[in-house]
Amino acid sequence: MAQTNGQKPLSAVQKLRIMLSDPEKFVVCPGVYDGYTARIALAEGAECLYMTGAGTTMSRLGMPDMGLAQMSDMLTNASMLASISPRTPLIADADTGYGSALMVARTVSSYIRAGVAGLHLEDQVVTKRCGHLRGKQLVDTEEFVSRIRAAVMAREQSGGDIVIIARTDALAGEGYDEALKRLRAAIAAGAEVAFLEGVTTREEASNLTRDLAPTPCLFNNVPGGVSPDFSVKEAREIGYKLAIFPTLALEVVYPAVRKACRELLDEGSVKSVEEDGRRWGPRELFNVCGLDELMEFDRKAGGKGYAEDA
Repeated sequence: MAQTNGQKPLSAVQKLRIMLSDPEKFVVCPGVYDGYTARIALAEGAECLYMTGAGTTMSRLGMPDMGLAQMSDMLTNASMLASISPRTPLIADADTGYGSALMVARTVSSYIRAGVAGLHLEDQVVTKRCGHLRGKQLVDTEEFVSRIRAAVMAREQSGGDIVIIARTDALAGEGYDEALKRLRAAIAAGAEVAFLEGVTTREEASNLTRDLAPTPCLFNNVPGGVSPDFSVKEAREIGYKLAIFPTLALEVVYPAVRKACRELLDEGSVKSVEEDGRRWGPRELFNVCGLDELMEFDRKAGGKGYAEDA
């Protein structure tokens, strides 16, 4: 994008930092896992996106969120999502950082180069699992802090920027006090946002935002998981600064596609999901992903391939 009035447009990470520093702003992040779901969220006006690790694992590997996705899987997806709207902040799951402090640094540097605006690092072992499943195993606080410190150092050395979010899964097995201690240690090491996974009550959530103030806290909304299904209004009232909705697209896609497959296999045809019976044709679906904009670009550049589609 060309500069306007001599001012360089804000980058995605600059926009995210402004959102986090604005006392009147609450950051809502729809969870997306591929280019199509990202385009839909952007078309509906989303100001910040969240790349779900579970959704990335399920869509790219066809596997559950059991630590099977590697850094290359996550980075490839994050790079693609960040490129769709480079000035829209993307917060991306970075799991454990995928190894030692050196591997964490490589992960962070790679995410920065990809244009990711924020990432979260957690304290599970490398062979991790979804934070809303049982049986999670943790590294000790020292190793967790080492991951955060490595992320901060990598950011400084890269010359770029990214918001570092510290996530702890200690609540389920170690209790609130231990989880709070871990987050405070991570903040002292340079983390800028706190993410307590698996809060179970509103009181617990309120205690967190009060105990860690003024550090912004992130709420992970996972309907059917271990946490309450706080609305945006409720999360804001509790004191959270931002909320991610990692299963937003996953949850609605499952029954819709299952129903369509069942209709096809049982009845031989698929009914519209719209109340008025409307069907969405290829051009309308492609337009979600920028068809008209691309054809217009081609025409302006002198291309002839889409002249008849004007």
